[in-house]
Amino acid sequence: MIQMTEKLASVKRIRITSGTKEWADHNINCIEGCYNNCRYCYAKLMAKRFGRSTDATWRNMKIRREVLKKNFRKRSGRVMFPSAHDIFDISPFKEACFTILMRLLKSENEVLITTKPRLALIEEISSEFSQYKEQIQFRFTITSINDGLLQFWEPNAPRFNERLASLKLAFTKKFKTSVSIEPFLDYDPSELVEIISPYITESIWLGRMNHISQMKPSANEKTYYDQIQKNYETHHLLELVNKFKAHPKIRLKDSIRLQLDIDTHGKR
Repeated sequence: MIQMTEKLASVKRIRITSGTKEWADHNINCIEGCYNNCRYCYAKLMAKRFGRSTDATWRNMKIRREVLKKNFRKRSGRVMFPSAHDIFDISPFKEACFTILMRLLKSENEVLITTKPRLALIEEISSEFSQYKEQIQFRFTITSINDGLLQFWEPNAPRFNERLASLKLAFTKKFKTSVSIEPFLDYDPSELVEIISPYITESIWLGRMNHISQMKPSANEKTYYDQIQKNYETHHLLELVNKFKAHPKIRLKDSIRLQLDIDTHGKR
């Protein structure tokens, strides 16, 4: 393993972007709350902090009617949709998301569709928006191959096999495909990277879980939180960076770059 001092000496510091700017120039959301109810969700954390939601109410979604009324012009740079909720096969939320997506694409926007993918929805999107294929890149969040970890951290999101099937479908339909492994839940995500790599046309993003100290696990949940902290110890992150340094599609999220004080770059 390379030593931290050697690693830091071999790279240049650059300005760190923040939030969704790592991936896109703009972001759009049309739903408040998210049924997935992921424990680590930053949008949920902010909603709780400012009194807009609780752990119990976050999954009770509401459509943002003011967004649904908008007509979107062509924007400079990529638009990420959505960034603070997912796309669901539940009415009227699916229809709201499809309406926004169609308006963005008809205005000739380049759209990064970010989702913990549900296979039926990816089939629908692939069919309904096939004529806009060149404007679309899918970025599927696949954080673990372990369904037990997925069930704990992302309780209402699809399990691994459904997400993998969605990735394979989008790849087969010749859409641009990428994956976010953020946060990586497996101590070593190498097996996940190996499984998904053949179906990636663009990039694989590796990131850590943020704001762990602000979460309040019960005594029964503490084991999961203790383990996830071990995932992101500096020496372990350096091992992973070294392991993946030759992988042409791996990109490091700023959460890792900040901790290790390193530069990496490539396609968004």
